[in-house]
Amino acid sequence: MKRLLTHPIYCLLAFSFLISSSVGAYAQQQQPLPVEDLQRFVRSLDMVKRYYVKEIDDKAVFENAIRGMLSGLDPHSAYLDKKDYEDLQVSTSGKFGGVGIEVTMERDVVKVISPIDDTPAYKAGIQAGDLIIKIDETPVRGLKLRDAVDKMRGDVGAKVNLTILRKGEKKPLSIDVVRDRIVVRSVKSKIYDESYGYIRVSQFQEKTGRDLIKTINKMKHGSKGKIKGLVLDLRNNPGGLLNSAVDVSEVFLDKNKLDKNKKIVYAKGRFPGSSIEELVQDNDMTGGIPIVVLVNGGSASASEIVAGALQDHRRAVVMGTKTFGKGSVQTILPLPDKTALKMTTALYYTPKGRSIQAQGIEPDIKVEKLKLKIEESKDFSSISEADLDKHLAAVSPKKKDKSKNSSDKLVESDYQLYSAINLLKGMTVVNPKKYL
Repeated sequence: MKRLLTHPIYCLLAFSFLISSSVGAYAQQQQPLPVEDLQRFVRSLDMVKRYYVKEIDDKAVFENAIRGMLSGLDPHSAYLDKKDYEDLQVSTSGKFGGVGIEVTMERDVVKVISPIDDTPAYKAGIQAGDLIIKIDETPVRGLKLRDAVDKMRGDVGAKVNLTILRKGEKKPLSIDVVRDRIVVRSVKSKIYDESYGYIRVSQFQEKTGRDLIKTINKMKHGSKGKIKGLVLDLRNNPGGLLNSAVDVSEVFLDKNKLDKNKKIVYAKGRFPGSSIEELVQDNDMTGGIPIVVLVNGGSASASEIVAGALQDHRRAVVMGTKTFGKGSVQTILPLPDKTALKMTTALYYTPKGRSIQAQGIEPDIKVEKLKLKIEESKDFSSISEADLDKHLAAVSPKKKDKSKNSSDKLVESDYQLYSAINLLKGMTVVNPKKYL
């Protein structure tokens, strides 16, 4: 059973029993369909077939009817034709073609949830929250989300022009993106100042939990017990598989140190079997070192599950800006002809019962994305003893050059990460005994 909790395009929580006898049993408990409404539908269908300007295909009409029924429920429920269903299954493998952005439809335009790390869109400067109003020469208004996504796809090496509205910009931006084969490596790592680990999780794929464990073991071995704190970067992570979100959370949580509430996440729905509860089963493999989780408006779905779990259990400090707020469960109900229905069946909650849907995760410490330009001061207060003529030189052991991977360089390029590492330094001063 594969469970997927991701951005609003591709969300999967596949319960195989939902299409078996339990569906029929549940359906029998419902009130019978209203005859008048069925008659109105049949009459409407008959009128379309009689009077529409062109002859129509019966299959297409019924597919459109189903599509309209699902899309009218909420932004995330949808009818998946064969191609949509295939795309859904491919999306969790980490390999696909395109420009590399996660999107949803909002007010008849395509909204960017986040660009995927190291993809053409990321390199071209596409940002979370951008509104795509035109793809090449085609206005987005009036297009279905699937059609807009198809227009952004194409041959590797081919260019697509995106016209974008961005908050803070006075006029639309025109950005060229060169399509490429998208291969997402969901876990990356680095060590700053020789003592502070940085782990970036860009998506929650099938192997993300295992890759994270390998990364931490490699970090342990390489640092020889010198890692004092860890930054988990979930910014612009649009989500992915629920199983992976649970696996990632368990890496940092210890079942023996939690109270009676050992939940990672739970979901409540109306349909029998749609409610779930995921509990911590393992021990914290980081040894309890301080953790800062970085989030922003591009952190959605599975990212919010991890951030919410670590925040509720007081295992990490969440820093950054408010997350996207995508906390609904979509269940994939396969149909006999290799199509499927994707339907919202439940809402997710953090261990302490906070709803993620439309609320998001509020950071413990709010740090906006800033661009700082540091200039050296020329005033008298910047003069030190070492600047004075004939000063006495210090006599001390020669220190190692720590310029490599120095967090000081982040103050201009990534102020949020710079702030997270500085917070870790303060936390380890107070409690210096724990190491990875």
